[in-house]
Amino acid sequence: MTSGSEKRNQANSSATVPRDYGLIDPNRRVLDGHTRPCEECGVVDWQLDQSRGEIACNSCGLVVEENVIDPGAEWTNRDNSQDRSRVGQPTTYTLADKGLNTTIDVKDLNTGSAARHGLNSQSRREWRRRRVIDERSKTRKSRERNLVKANQMIRDRSDLPKSLQEETARLYRRLSGEGFVTGRSIAGVTAACTYLVAREEDLPRQIPEIAESYEIAEKELSRLIRQVSRKLNLHKITSPDKYFDKFISDLQLPPNIHTQVNHLWSKIQPHEDIWQGKKPMGVAAALIYKSASDSGTSRTQADVCSVANISEVTLRGLLKIFEGLLDKLGEVSKQ
Repeated sequence: MTSGSEKRNQANSSATVPRDYGLIDPNRRVLDGHTRPCEECGVVDWQLDQSRGEIACNSCGLVVEENVIDPGAEWTNRDNSQDRSRVGQPTTYTLADKGLNTTIDVKDLNTGSAARHGLNSQSRREWRRRRVIDERSKTRKSRERNLVKANQMIRDRSDLPKSLQEETARLYRRLSGEGFVTGRSIAGVTAACTYLVAREEDLPRQIPEIAESYEIAEKELSRLIRQVSRKLNLHKITSPDKYFDKFISDLQLPPNIHTQVNHLWSKIQPHEDIWQGKKPMGVAAALIYKSASDSGTSRTQADVCSVANISEVTLRGLLKIFEGLLDKLGEVSKQ
């Protein structure tokens, strides 16, 4: 005969449902929160799909829960290596140390922040001195100082998206490692890398615009662009249609002008002997000027030339060539 306490222990042990994922017996599969039979087939056979984050009946396939929280570790592997760290930001070429070093932020040493950290005036002076020593130790080599200055220019003056800034900094680091920057202007080489990266990604920038941003001469920038493109084998001809969006936006033309400009370009593009060898900015400006005039939203030649950085003589010459070509095409179509 069993006592009352033994009966209560047996009852409690039989009523206990395990909270871990797994099997209770060969014919009954339960999961945490899912111990009742399936509403569709009446079978207790639940299965967790880790890849989908779903709990479904293994018998009829009914999905009863979605977006299940993964209780496993949250690893971060940004560069396809064996590092499974869960902290820190990814490496970046826009910093000379690729973001791997720690820094003493000057913001933490001002009066308000230092007071929150419990630092008195003497401690602030000591930490400021430590910060100066720390910064000097990181830029002791001339190449590191060079990269710090170049990356700062790329971040402040390139006016490129973050991903293209990364590519520009990567190209500059490569040129610096091969000794190309020695004897040349840091601003000039960074400007050349900015121009080439933008051109490769079909987001072209004009040479005068970049030269003004980096405060260098246009002739020097043009020379460095040729040298860097030969060094890195980045030869690409920019098509005039890559400038349509920018020029239309700068001239504040209505959106429907895109259709007319693209229609004109589709007629002229097959005749490469007409437009190749001419400035792509000039070709784009001439097509936009003609489309705007035909649509009743004309802009002055001075406004269009100011946006495209070409002379009015160049614009009028291209308009004369394109109008003659369009007239010939119109006569051929009538015949």
